[in-house]
Amino acid sequence: MYEARAEVMKALAHPSRLMMLDALAEKEMCVCELREIVGSSMPTVSRHLAQMRNAGIVDSRRDGNQIYYRLVVPCVLRMFSCIDAVLHSEAERTANALAR
Repeated sequence: MYEARAEVMKALAHPSRLMMLDALAEKEMCVCELREIVGSSMPTVSRHLAQMRNAGIVDSRRDGNQIYYRLVVPCVLRMFSCIDAVLHSEAERTANALAR
């Protein structure tokens, strides 16, 4: 179970993937739209999406020449608030240590 969880965490562990998840929380998007958001090449974006698809985070469908992605488990976005709380706590701890 821990290894499977680690694989999901690995699939999330990149800033571009987190940006794509934020975008996919709003709506289904094609690779070309996601490429514009993250500012990477199509092959790079496709590799990121494949890693998230293999982890079960996103799913895809083909419509003509376009491949559209959607978020399968929106609950993964709740992790963002937890991560933000950790970052906030660390910033406070650092500020308190510097104030001493």
